[in-house]
Amino acid sequence: MRDMVHVHVTTDLPIRARGLAFADRVEIRFGKAFPVALLVERGAVDTLCQALKDGMDALVAADERSGEA
Repeated sequence: MRDMVHVHVTTDLPIRARGLAFADRVEIRFGKAFPVALLVERGAVDTLCQALKDGMDALVAADERSGEA
């Protein structure tokens, strides 16, 4: 079974992103002293963005259903 890493992203967690042209990837770093780096291949960036959008849309829909919008 594969291990899973959980990164709790909060409003005060530093997040930095940079393009790694030599590797054709985007590097997203979370945290300060001991950051976690997420490397995303260029072809997967749109997929990651869409997954985040879908998740946010689901949260907004849940708020609307509960009357908190």
